[in-house]
Amino acid sequence: MRGRMVIAVGNGVAAGALWGGVFLAPQVLAGFSALQLSAARYLVYGLAAALLLLPRWRALTLGRDEWLALLGLGLLGNIVYYILLANAVRWAGGAATSLIIGMLPVVVTLVGARDHGAVQVRKLVWPLCLCVLGVGLVGIEAMRAETGLASSGLRAAGLLCAFGALASWAVYSVVNSRWLARRPDISGHDWSLLTGVVTGGLALLLVAPAFGGPQQGHQASDWLWFWSVTTAVAICASILGNGLWNRVSRLLPLTLVGQMIIFETVFALLYGFLWAQRLPTVLEASAIACLLAGVLWCTMAHRDTRVSG
Repeated sequence: MRGRMVIAVGNGVAAGALWGGVFLAPQVLAGFSALQLSAARYLVYGLAAALLLLPRWRALTLGRDEWLALLGLGLLGNIVYYILLANAVRWAGGAATSLIIGMLPVVVTLVGARDHGAVQVRKLVWPLCLCVLGVGLVGIEAMRAETGLASSGLRAAGLLCAFGALASWAVYSVVNSRWLARRPDISGHDWSLLTGVVTGGLALLLVAPAFGGPQQGHQASDWLWFWSVTTAVAICASILGNGLWNRVSRLLPLTLVGQMIIFETVFALLYGFLWAQRLPTVLEASAIACLLAGVLWCTMAHRDTRVSG
């Protein structure tokens, strides 16, 4: 039983490592808009998912409810979440956004605590407090360097977008876990690919606003680099990362699934340090230590919880 939990947590770490790389793409492709990055990533995700599913397409039995669920998951977990997040960072700043989005593990864990047989909230209070402390330290450090924020009106709109992104991904995570439990006959990887097919269809709606206007200042080599990076993000983060995440969602109780989201934040920080070619500050190192300690503590609280196969 504990061996299965170790495997599940390992999948969570791997998913976080792949997702963390997504935060480097806007820096690597600074000359392209968030809408272009989103459209390209999800178009490639949809195409790759369709090709991978093609040999098994007829074996998959999906009804109207499943397709509607996949449509909602594609919107909430991909399109809507990314657009809200991008606007939140632009209008409210990265520090405030990270503080709000960083509450995802806490929100998902508290929702999962309502499930039958879940670990009692009182056993998770201190691990969750450690996670909140870690997110707070990240925000404090980011606010020190944050300048040039928008007007108060736009900042308020950005904060609303950040809370919207928080709600969007929290609902996605919970609903996705529920559907994986409801359809055990569909593997987590195939469910991720099905979500990708639907998301790719939705991304077609972004093509005109993202690429329809004049594209100034981009040479052929720039576009080659753009599609190379977005394809790598789509394959690594969306295909592989989402597949690993669905396995985590199926193996672990929702109270522990929520904690696995923290690894995305941790790896995003680590990749950011590598990109900036610097070591973390004392506050940043303390934040990472708090986040990891909170996850470890929460995992220990679940050590006697049944892990599904």
